[in-house]
Amino acid sequence: MPALACCVDAAVAPPGYAAFIAGDSSLPAAVPFSPSTITAAAAAAAAEPNTNLTHWSPAHSSALYRIDGWGAPYFSVNNSGNITVRPHGTDTLPHQEIDLVKIVKKVSDPKSVGGLGLQLPLIVRLPDVLKNRLESLQSAFELAIQAQGYESHYQGVYPVKCNQDRFVVEDIVKVGSSFRFGLEAGSKPELLLAMTCLCKGSPEALLVCNGFKDAEYISLALLARKLALNTVIVLEQEEEVNLVIEMSKKLSIRPVIGIRAKLRTKHSGHFGSTSGEKGKFGLTTTQILRVVKKLQDSGMLDCLQLLHFHIGSQIPSTALLQDGVGEAAQIYSELVRLGAHMKVLDIGGGLGIDYDGSKSGNSDLSVSYGLQEYASAVVNAVRFVCDRKSIKHPIICSESGRAIVSHHSILIFEAMSVTAPTTPSMSEINLPFIMEGLSEDARSDYCNLSDAAMRHENETCLHYADQLKQRCVEQFKEGTLGMEQLAAVDGLCELVSKVIGAYEPVQTYHVNLSIFTSIPDFWSIGQIFPIVPIHRLDERPEVRGILSDLTCDSDGKIDKFIGGESSLPLHELEGDGGGSGGGGGGANGRYYLGMFLGGAYEEALGGVHNLFGGPSVVRVSQSDGPHSFAVTRAVPGPSCGDVLRVMQHEPELMFETLKHRAEEFCCGQDHGNGIGNDALASSLARSFHNMPYLAAMSSSCSLTAMNNNGFYYCNEEEYNAAVDSVAGEDEQWSYCCA
Repeated sequence: MPALACCVDAAVAPPGYAAFIAGDSSLPAAVPFSPSTITAAAAAAAAEPNTNLTHWSPAHSSALYRIDGWGAPYFSVNNSGNITVRPHGTDTLPHQEIDLVKIVKKVSDPKSVGGLGLQLPLIVRLPDVLKNRLESLQSAFELAIQAQGYESHYQGVYPVKCNQDRFVVEDIVKVGSSFRFGLEAGSKPELLLAMTCLCKGSPEALLVCNGFKDAEYISLALLARKLALNTVIVLEQEEEVNLVIEMSKKLSIRPVIGIRAKLRTKHSGHFGSTSGEKGKFGLTTTQILRVVKKLQDSGMLDCLQLLHFHIGSQIPSTALLQDGVGEAAQIYSELVRLGAHMKVLDIGGGLGIDYDGSKSGNSDLSVSYGLQEYASAVVNAVRFVCDRKSIKHPIICSESGRAIVSHHSILIFEAMSVTAPTTPSMSEINLPFIMEGLSEDARSDYCNLSDAAMRHENETCLHYADQLKQRCVEQFKEGTLGMEQLAAVDGLCELVSKVIGAYEPVQTYHVNLSIFTSIPDFWSIGQIFPIVPIHRLDERPEVRGILSDLTCDSDGKIDKFIGGESSLPLHELEGDGGGSGGGGGGANGRYYLGMFLGGAYEEALGGVHNLFGGPSVVRVSQSDGPHSFAVTRAVPGPSCGDVLRVMQHEPELMFETLKHRAEEFCCGQDHGNGIGNDALASSLARSFHNMPYLAAMSSSCSLTAMNNNGFYYCNEEEYNAAVDSVAGEDEQWSYCCA
């Protein structure tokens, strides 16, 4: 700021100016990171002996982005600065870790050089992580049951609404069959999906039918029992009991019935809107008593065997959990007293995950417990009530969808370009030119600004700089100030903020993504997910940025991040004046970001705003090959033609219309630009077949995939053969594709 004041009277250097230009200003300097993030990085550095903060290591990045908090035990940073996947959690051996950058390279490289030729954005599914989550949940309950002498067992179900992808659901049924893990459905198509998948599951696995029901839904659920599936129809509304009684008699099928109770226990966070007496779902105690009476009068009270409740997603603490489970266990014991043949207590969902790594019980983004603490709290609360009432311990069921599938899916996308604010130097600001057009009030503001600068009054400087800027904007609107002068004033005011340390430039990174399609929960409810560069984490991130997507919508941006941050530490793009090292850990100069813990809900909720469809999807399993992974299934993202069909357009007819138009106006001639009718038709066809996202290079992946019904895939035998064939080859990738 003394430099700014010096320009008022260039003949006399103000006090302290010599020191300022020598780099010894007493004014506060701008810092590249916020205090909270720098503190975390410094803490990691302090933990390392003889660490020099001028040297940036992967450990610093891990602390800065809280990877060890939200990512453990599945994600970490390797010595190359790339994020790696630990597919078996804490049981993962060092040689089994999977480098995410190597997956991206294998998937996005052209087929001519051994890649799959798929376009980003990309969802990477990790079935080994999914398996580990499911087994960890089961183990936690088994350990709690054994430790507390509980006299029944745990038998969970997966709510398919969290992610209805065929292979996700099939994996859960396959892995869970040994411990009777089942499925939960909330609609007719979900019920059909669950019925089909459970044909290959354990015969004891529960098929819990939730959601609002009509006669067709109830008939379908009853038919599922006819198919020897362990189906339970859960009453969400009182009137549904009449339909169940009527349809079961009509079809001569004895149902198993559950009741969803509307508890008094309330979860106060965003996800607790379905809890409490005014919640959307469930029956009050008065309604439950009326349902019991109707079933008793119909000779069907023995069919009532399950009690269900749901406090809400992301239950923050075990104290709230135990309170709700205790209340439900009391209702369960009363139903036993009333003569119902109760067997199962379904505690619903609510098992939360730690999105921000804070381990906090006071946030929708985190929880203050782990799997074992959750299971122990549930078992203890149920056992306490049942023992007090001398009631046989029920089977404990949970519907923990978010906790099962969130970790197994990673969204990877690329930053294509950056828009950075530019601040002029003092020598670039033409003060006489600015002063020519200023009004008297604006001139007065400038003089006051200069005086405040001489006195080192930073807050006063900001006040007059802002006032000067506003007066100039009004002059511009009135037509008394030119655009060049307004731009010069803007530059002056930005320089003022920068010099006194109040200016923290945040750059806008333009990413090849639709937030509405791939991260809809951020746009709709403000759900924050951990977003991190997946490489270059051995380099200090020198800038802060927000993310802007491809859509023509002002909401298409991410400007809130974990830790309460409004910007994200990022690296400069290669070729844009930054970036050291050999192209960022094998990324060939491209800059990749990953959104983690998004395996639940995001795919099902995503729309086609601006007609951007979903990402490409690959399924990656750990293998014993040289790169530790195998791509066992790959699906290119929807093409332009695919998303047009969603909105009732017919791409084939559209192509014919445009082709005839080309023939009409081009008349088969090459007008010297190299584009004839055939070339134009081919270009149009490619546009229909390619993905809507920006393409960094030409790729024939969509055309190739069309010949294979949109899938690259292999069966288990082909997969195992591929793994065996490359096990001893150092330079060959372990993958399988058609």
